[in-house]
Amino acid sequence: MYGRSHLIIFIFEIKIIRIKYFNMSTYTQILYQIVFSTKNRENTLTKPGRDELYRYISGVLKNKHCHMYQIGGVSDHLHIITHLHPSVALAALVKDIKLSSSDYIKAQHLFPLFNGWQVGYAAFTYSPEAKNNLIFYVQNQEIHHKDQSYKEELIKFLEEYFVDYDEKYLF
Repeated sequence: MYGRSHLIIFIFEIKIIRIKYFNMSTYTQILYQIVFSTKNRENTLTKPGRDELYRYISGVLKNKHCHMYQIGGVSDHLHIITHLHPSVALAALVKDIKLSSSDYIKAQHLFPLFNGWQVGYAAFTYSPEAKNNLIFYVQNQEIHHKDQSYKEELIKFLEEYFVDYDEKYLF
């Protein structure tokens, strides 16, 4: 047995494993109403400059891949109706909007008495079916605020959406 050459053949079964990678996407449908006011609720957002401010904020939203449906407001606060891109955090977006728009307002001398935005914001979500009514509401802020102050409006939203709050921290 030692004098013969032996050929030993090992046969391995090779399995080819195919891994399929699917192009996964994130899908969301979250309609936000974001509301914030000027610092100390000062009436500094004069009518002549508002449209330019809204266009600027719309550009910020577009750069963040968010869909802007409507922006509106009055002299002491504004409302933004938007859908956020899945990669965008709400708090970070509001911070970016406030910081960049403050810089823009000051650089363009858009509102000479503007001293900045309030600390914080309010945000509420809505079903897609509410979108048209929400847009209409924001388009007609001047009419709504003939009969209702920003404080009354905000408290109404907070209560309607069961948000706990302490009034001493609202204003």
